[in-house]
Amino acid sequence: MKNSAIRFLYDTVRKYPDKVCVSDNREALSFGDLFSRASGLAEILRQGGGINQPILVYLPKGTGAVVSFAGILMSGNFYAPVDIKSPSKRIGAILDNLCPYRIVSTRQYGDALRELSVPDEKIVFLEDSEDKTSGQPLEALIATSREATGHIIDTDPCYVMHTSGSTGIPKGVVIPHRGVTDYIEWAIPCLGVDKHEIIGSQAPFYFDNSTLDIYLSWAAGATLDLIPDEMFLFPVRLIEYLEKQKITFVFFVPSVLVNISKMKLLGPDRLPALKKVIFAGEVMPAKHLACWQHNLPDKLYVNLYGPTEITVDCTYFIVERKYAPHESLPIGFPCHNSGILILNDADRPAGVGEQGELCVRGSSLALGYWNDPEKTDQVFMQNPLQEHYADRIYRTGDLVYRNERGEIIYLGRKDSQIKHMGNRIELGEIETAAMSIGCVDNCCVLYNEKKQEITLFYEGSGEVPVSDLRGALIRILPNYMVPRKVHYLPEKLPINPNSKIDRKALENVFL
Repeated sequence: MKNSAIRFLYDTVRKYPDKVCVSDNREALSFGDLFSRASGLAEILRQGGGINQPILVYLPKGTGAVVSFAGILMSGNFYAPVDIKSPSKRIGAILDNLCPYRIVSTRQYGDALRELSVPDEKIVFLEDSEDKTSGQPLEALIATSREATGHIIDTDPCYVMHTSGSTGIPKGVVIPHRGVTDYIEWAIPCLGVDKHEIIGSQAPFYFDNSTLDIYLSWAAGATLDLIPDEMFLFPVRLIEYLEKQKITFVFFVPSVLVNISKMKLLGPDRLPALKKVIFAGEVMPAKHLACWQHNLPDKLYVNLYGPTEITVDCTYFIVERKYAPHESLPIGFPCHNSGILILNDADRPAGVGEQGELCVRGSSLALGYWNDPEKTDQVFMQNPLQEHYADRIYRTGDLVYRNERGEIIYLGRKDSQIKHMGNRIELGEIETAAMSIGCVDNCCVLYNEKKQEITLFYEGSGEVPVSDLRGALIRILPNYMVPRKVHYLPEKLPINPNSKIDRKALENVFL
């Protein structure tokens, strides 16, 4: 049993020291290079005597950030990535909440950190660690790291991911080592990942989807290719990049796959090396998935689901048939060691076809929110079905139901369920219906409670009369669910830094 997620790397660096571990648009590092550089950083971090302390990583996505994550874990501490493009006020709030023991960065960002009032003695520059352990045998470096991480237990923190908070203060989700090790040990056989995989990484490192990319590489000896951010702005260039790099595995948010489908860039001669298409983070429209399946039928398609408060994902669904445009793609079945409860309004198990809140128990649960016990207690609580011993669950706030085949179907957020004209409505159901209309390539539905208006925002090949859209929706939905207002966006729907639809931006402009 692994006490720390860094132990994945110990075995792999022995087996494949010269194999490419990670590359970006500047350099490629072998597993031996990565381990040597990370060992140098770990040696500096250990000098302060800190153990199980949060260390913030103030770096863009690149090989340096991956080195930092490994070095921090090898020092016996845990890492917290931050989006360096965030407003200084947000980063300041994260610093105030986290109170990091150290901050790992490069000299390029020294002035930016000082503007955030970070004391120089807290900053560790990667440049100072690069030659610290060069020339030392790998076995000696592994032995030193094993000794330094021997005190770790699997319930200690591995990383902290900051997500948005309702009060405007980011919440730091604390993920333990056991969550990562369990998740990766499930993912490798389930997704068939081995040393031959070339993983094309899309997710920012401050977004938890990146956990799968990084640790699959460390555990299986796969190569991690950090796709340049600008590629995702130009789907044609993205396809060309995937082909050039011979990417075999992608874990993308659906909006990336939708953009490729919309531009009709797929065909039987495209992406010959690609074997696995994994997606999560938002709902994957069935008609765009069908486009991928039609053009690239020999790939493995997997829908994953999980909030940040779970170690990346807690359910999965291997897609083995095509779904009609109006159908919802299942989020499937529990991942290994993830207990899924669907609780109705009375906190009892929901029956087949009955909607309820998806709740999770098991090793994948976060430890809670860093430095926020009150917020933690609001969503991490005792299992209402178990009164004889402590059994912690996380209430996701997501509404789902089980169909007759036992598959879990996602409906939407509890906070996106509205009461309109006396009816309870899931905005996600309206979005699914709108996506089944031929002229709609992507969409978002919002509710203006003050005006009691349902509003549809969509992008497509061209604007169509509102009456035609409403007429098409009336044939699918009850009249009370049909949006009163419709906005065609000639540009793409706004996207947030995690590549999801930016609903807040739409609210601020239109509602």
